[in-house]
Amino acid sequence: MVGALAWLMGAVSVQCLADLPSQQVLLGICPPGCLLMVFAWRRFPWVGWVGTAVVGFCWAAFAGKQAMANRWPGDWEGRDVQVEAHVQDLPESTSESTRFMARVTSLDRDVPWEGTARLTWYRTADAGPAAVGPCETWRLTVRLKRPRGFVNPGGADAERNALARGMDATGYVRDVPSNRRSSPTPLCVDALRQRIARGIAARVPVERDAALLTALAVGDTRSLTLEDWQIARGNGVSHLIAISGFHVGVAALGGAWLVALAYFAMPWMGQRWPKVQAMACGGFAVAFAYGALAGFGIATVRTLLMIAVIALCRCLRRAPSGAHAMALASTILLACDPLSVLLPGFWLSFVGVAFLMFALNSASEGVTGFAKGLLQSQLLMSTALLPLTMWFFGESSLVGALSNLIAVPLVSLVIVPLALLGAIFLLVFPVGTGWVLWPASRLVHGQWWWLEWLERWPGAHWFLPEVSIAALVLAMIGAIWLFLPRGWPARWLGVLGFAPLLMPPLDRPEAGAFQVWTLDVGQGLAVLIRTRSHALLYDAGARFRTGFDLGEAVVLRSLRGMGINRLDAVVISHADNDHAGGAGAVVRAFPKARRLAGEPERMPLAMDACTAGQSWEWDHVRFEMLLPGGTPTGASPNDRSCVLLVEHGGGRFLLTGDITTRAETRLPASLADGRPLVLQVGHHGSRTSSGEGFLQSTRPALGLISAGWRNRFGHPHPKVVERFERHEVPLLNTAVAGAIRVDFPANAPPRVTATWRQDAARYWRER
Repeated sequence: MVGALAWLMGAVSVQCLADLPSQQVLLGICPPGCLLMVFAWRRFPWVGWVGTAVVGFCWAAFAGKQAMANRWPGDWEGRDVQVEAHVQDLPESTSESTRFMARVTSLDRDVPWEGTARLTWYRTADAGPAAVGPCETWRLTVRLKRPRGFVNPGGADAERNALARGMDATGYVRDVPSNRRSSPTPLCVDALRQRIARGIAARVPVERDAALLTALAVGDTRSLTLEDWQIARGNGVSHLIAISGFHVGVAALGGAWLVALAYFAMPWMGQRWPKVQAMACGGFAVAFAYGALAGFGIATVRTLLMIAVIALCRCLRRAPSGAHAMALASTILLACDPLSVLLPGFWLSFVGVAFLMFALNSASEGVTGFAKGLLQSQLLMSTALLPLTMWFFGESSLVGALSNLIAVPLVSLVIVPLALLGAIFLLVFPVGTGWVLWPASRLVHGQWWWLEWLERWPGAHWFLPEVSIAALVLAMIGAIWLFLPRGWPARWLGVLGFAPLLMPPLDRPEAGAFQVWTLDVGQGLAVLIRTRSHALLYDAGARFRTGFDLGEAVVLRSLRGMGINRLDAVVISHADNDHAGGAGAVVRAFPKARRLAGEPERMPLAMDACTAGQSWEWDHVRFEMLLPGGTPTGASPNDRSCVLLVEHGGGRFLLTGDITTRAETRLPASLADGRPLVLQVGHHGSRTSSGEGFLQSTRPALGLISAGWRNRFGHPHPKVVERFERHEVPLLNTAVAGAIRVDFPANAPPRVTATWRQDAARYWRER
C-alpha cells in the first residue's frame, strides 16, 4: 500500500511542472530508481519507496511528453487537410451541428500525423448536419488546431482535460463535395449502445425520463440538458447520472448471484469447477460487459480493476483486504494511464473508497443496520469529499447527503437493474421491453421530481473562492482526524482543518484603490472592476447557438473563484453577442445588480440606458459614463457602446467597448490630464478603432486586448499593433496571456500583477 502511494506521489508531482524534464534527464534518473525499487525494497523500505516514487515520476513524465508530442502540429493550424476519421464513442447531433470524437489519420503527405480529434460538422444552409454514426469511417476535409481553452482564475482547465482524455486536436469539417463515408457501420459496442438508446427513447414517452434511463443503462448522456446537470450538481448526484463505479459493483454482484443460481439449479457443475471461482469469474464478466456499455469511464475502470483483483485472488484461493485491492487497482491504472491523475474522477473514486474503508470498518446486520450504514456513509462521503469537490469544481451541495441518502439505494439497487433488464429485453425480446421500462420510468420520474424540489433549497449550490493547495491538504487532514476510530481523543478538532477552506482570505483592494480583471473569454469581452466593497462587470462574453454560454461557464465561475458573491452593477457596452450573450446568466445569478446597456432596446432582458454624464463613487473610486451622448442619427451599433471611465488619484482605466474612430473624436479632452491611463483597446483591436488622434490625445500607459486565439477576424489588426508600437504603448492580449489583472493602488501608478496563462503555467498549456 505504501508502494502504491509512493507511485501515486511520483505521478502527481509531474503535474505541478510548467515544463517537463528533458528526455536525457528522465533516462538518467529512471534506471537508478528502478534499481532502488527492486533491490532496496526489503532491507531498506524507505529507500525502495523513494525509488518507486522516482519511477512513477519518470513514467508519468514520459507519458506527458508523448501526449504533447502527439498534438496537431502548430504550423498547420488554420489550414485545410484531408483525413480519414474513424468515429469513436457516440456522436452528438443537434439542429445546428454534429459533434464527434474520431481517430484521425492525415492523408496529406506533408502532415504525417494521426491522433484523436474532436470534430464538429456544422449544418449548411440547404441541409442539416451529416448523419455520422458510431464506428463509421469517413474521408473528410477538416481544419484542425491544438486543444486550447480559456485560462481564468477559478475556471475549468480545458487543456488539462484534453490531455488526460487523449484528445490531440479540435476542429471542424469543411463542407466540400469530397466528404464521404468510406465504410458502413460495423458491429461494435458503440453501435449497440446507440441502438439501445434509441429503443429506450422510442418506448418511454417522457423525454427526460428516457434521457435519464439511457444514461443509467448505457452511459449515454447526450440527451441531458444543462438544466438537468444543474439539478444533478445541486443535489450532488452527478456521479449517479451516468454509469458509476457503484453501479458496476452491483452488476458484478448480480453476475455472481446468477452463477450461484445456476449452481443451485445444476449441482453437478460443482464437480467440474469450484463454485467460488465460477462466481468470481461470472461477476467480473458481467461487470466488464456493463463497463463496456458505459464507455469505460475512470470510475468504471477503477471498479473493474478492483473487481478483477478480487476475482483473481478468489481464483488463486487468496483473500485480499479491500485496501490491498484498491492499492493494486490504483497501481495498475497508473501503470496503464499515468495521466489519469489529472481527472477529478480518479481522486473522487479512490479517495471516496479509501475513506469508506477507513471509517466504516464494521457492519451491522438487518434493515436497521443497513439504514445506519447508509446514513453514515453519506455523511462521511459528503464531508470527506468536500475539499476535493471544491478543488475541482468550485461548487458543492449542502443537500447532497440528503439527496444521496435516497438516490443511491433507489438508483443503484432498483432503477439501474430495471434499466439494464430493459436493455437486455430490447436486444433479445423487444416486445416485452415496455413492461420492464414502465416501472423504471415511473421511478426515475418521481426521483427527479424530488431532486428538482431539493435543488431549490438554500445551499443546494454552494460556492467558495478558489481553493489553495494548503487549504486542500489541511481540509483532507481534518477529515481524516474527524473520522478517526471511536475513543480517539479530541476528534472534533478535525473541524478546524476545514477553516482555511471555508473561510479563505479574500484579496480585496484597499480603500481608494481598485482592481481590473480582463477575463479570457475568446473573441468577446468581460471585464471585472473591483473596489474595496463593490464590484462591477462590464460585458459578459458570448452565448453560442449550441447553447454554450460563456457567461455561465466562464464569467460566473471566475467571479465565484475570486470570492465575489455580489455584483453591484452590470454594464453591457452594446447588444452584439460577443459582449451581451452571457448577460442573461450573470443577471440570473445576481438579480439585484444595477443594469446599464448601450442598446437597451436590443437586449434580451430589461436594462436601463447608459448615457454620458452618469457618475457614482464607490470606496473613493469614481465611475463616469463618457458615451453615448448625442449620438448622431444612423450611428453604428458599435458607436452606441457604453464608454466608462474609472479613476482615482493614482491612475485611470478606460473601457471603450467597440467604438470606432468616429466615436473616439467625441470623447472629452479631459482624458489627457497626465495621470497614467490603462486602455481597454476598442473592438478587440480592429483597424476601425484606436485611431492615431485618439492615441495621441490619451497617451495610454498600457493597452488590454480581449480577442480569440487565431480568430477569423484577424484581431488585433497588424496596423493597430503597429500604431501602439509607434506610440510605445505595451499591449497585452488575453489570447496569449489568459486573464489579465491590473492593480490600481490608491497613490501609485497602475501595474500588471497577473497574466494567468503564464503565472499558472503547466506543461499542457499552450504558450
